Amino acid sequence: MTFAELVDRVASNGPFQLLHTVLLGLPILGMANHNLLQIFTAATPTHHCRPPPNASMEPWVLPMGWNGKPEPCLRFAYPSNASLPNDTQGATEPCLDGWTYDVSSRDSIVAEWDLVCNSSKLKELAQSIFMAGILIGGLMLGALSDRFGRKPILTCSYLLLAASGSGAAFSPTFPIYTVFRFLCGFGISGITLSTAILNVEWVSTRMRAIKSIAVGYFYTIGQFILPGLAYVIPQWRWLQLTVSIPFFAFFLLSWWQPESIRWMVLSGRSPKALKTLQQVATFNGKKEEGKKLSLEEIKLNTQKEVALAKAKRSVADLFRTPILRRMTFCLSLAWFSTGFAYYSLAMGVEEFGVNLYILQLIFGGVDVPAKFITMLAISYLGRHTTEAALLLLAGGCILSLIFVPADLMTLRTVLAVFGKGCLSGSFSCLFLFTSELYPTVTRQTGMGISNMWARVGSMTAPLVKITGELKPFIPNVIFGSIALLGGSAALFLPETLNRPLPETIEDVENWSQRAKESKQEPEAEKASQKIPLQAHEPGLGPS
Repeated sequence: MTFAELVDRVASNGPFQLLHTVLLGLPILGMANHNLLQIFTAATPTHHCRPPPNASMEPWVLPMGWNGKPEPCLRFAYPSNASLPNDTQGATEPCLDGWTYDVSSRDSIVAEWDLVCNSSKLKELAQSIFMAGILIGGLMLGALSDRFGRKPILTCSYLLLAASGSGAAFSPTFPIYTVFRFLCGFGISGITLSTAILNVEWVSTRMRAIKSIAVGYFYTIGQFILPGLAYVIPQWRWLQLTVSIPFFAFFLLSWWQPESIRWMVLSGRSPKALKTLQQVATFNGKKEEGKKLSLEEIKLNTQKEVALAKAKRSVADLFRTPILRRMTFCLSLAWFSTGFAYYSLAMGVEEFGVNLYILQLIFGGVDVPAKFITMLAISYLGRHTTEAALLLLAGGCILSLIFVPADLMTLRTVLAVFGKGCLSGSFSCLFLFTSELYPTVTRQTGMGISNMWARVGSMTAPLVKITGELKPFIPNVIFGSIALLGGSAALFLPETLNRPLPETIEDVENWSQRAKESKQEPEAEKASQKIPLQAHEPGLGPS
C-alpha cells in the first residue's frame, strides 16, 4: 500500500478535504495581490518638470513632446519672455528642481521617490528584486522544508509575508522599500512550495488534478480582487498594507493545518502520522477505519517509498543519461521562457493606454478560459503538443505587437490578452508535464530546478524592459523570440499522455526506447510495402 492508497482508505474525499482546500486557497488569493501589486503601487502618473523656485512671477512655457503633451523630462532653460540671443532661444535642460505629478487618481512610489526619467530604471529594479526574493526563497526553503517539515515553513512564510508587506507600507526610503519587497518574495516562495505539496497529499489520486486546478483558480480570482482594491484605495501605502494584513490571520489559521503524512513517515515520525490519520478519519466520519490502522501496517506498506526517498539524489542525476539531459534542457528552456514572457505582459498593463483597472480585470479574466481549454487540450491532444502550441502562439502574439501601430490600442490589447492567456495555460501544462516526465527518484529535484528557471525568467523580464529606452521594439523582440525558442524546445520532449509515472531512471530509459521502436515499426511497414510494387515496374519483373 502506497501513501496515496493509505490516505484513500481512511481519509479522502470528505469534509476535511473541502476545509483543507479552502484554508490553503485563501492565502493564494492574497498572493496574487502581492505578485502583481506594482502594477498599481508603481504606476507612473502624468508628470512634467517643476519650474525653478524664482520663476513663480514669470511665465514659464514647457517644451512639447511628439504626442502634443508637455515633455516629461526636459524644460526650457529660460522663461519665455526672456530677451536672449537667437542661439540660446529654445535651449532645454533636465528637471533640476524635480517634477510635478498628476496624482488626482492615485499616488505611487514613482511620484513619492521620483522614479522617472533617468531614475525610471529603479521602478523595474524593484520588481526584479521582488522576483529575486522568490528565486532565493525557493532555493533555500526547499531544503529547510525537507528538514523541518512543510507546516513550519508554511506558517513562518505567512508571518514573514505579513510582516515584510506591512513594513513596505511604512518604508521611508526606496532602498528600505526594496528590502521589504525582497522579503515579501522570499515569503511567497515558501507559501507556494508548501501549498503545492500539502494540497495533493490529502486527496485520492483521481482527485489530485481537480484539487490542483481548484487552488489555481484561487490565484485567478485574486487577480480580480486586486483592481477592485486598487480602485477603492488610491494611496499606495494603504493598498500595500491592506493586502498584507490578512496574512497575520492566515498565520494563526495555519496552526490548524496538519503536517504532511509523507514527510512524517519519512522523517521517522510514524506514531504522529498514525495519530493524524486517525483524527482526519474521525473528522470525515470514518472513525472505525482509522482505528483499524496500526503503526506496523504503516511501516510495512511504505517501505519502498521510504527506501526511494532516503536514496541520496542530486542535481547531477538530472544529467546522468542522454534522455534526462534532453528533458532537463528542454524543460528548463520552456519554464524560463514562460516566466520571462508571462511577466513581460502581466506587469506591462499600463503600456496599452487602456483604463488600468478594467485592463487588469481582463488580464485576470482570460486565465479562466485559458486554464480550462488547456486542461481539455492536455487530456485529448497531449502534453507535448499543447505546451509547444501555447508557447509558439504566445511568442507570435508578442512579436506581432511590434508591427501594430501605437494608435490601434484595441488590437494591441487583444494580442496582449491572448498571449497572456496562452502563457497562463503554459504554466498549468508545465506543472503537470514536468511531474510526469521526471522519475520519482528525481521528481522533486527536477521540479525545483524547473521552477527556479521560471523565477529567473520573471526576475529578468523587468530588466529587459529597460532596453526599450534604446528602441521601443527591442523588449518585444526579445520576449517574443525567447517564447518561440521555448515552444520549439517543447517539441523535443516525449509525450506522457496515458503513460504511468516512471519510478526510476531506468524506467525513463525503457520508456524512451519503446517510443523509438513504436516510431520505427510504421516506417518498416512502409518500406516492406514498397518492395512488391517495384517488381511490377517496367524492366524489373514480369509484365
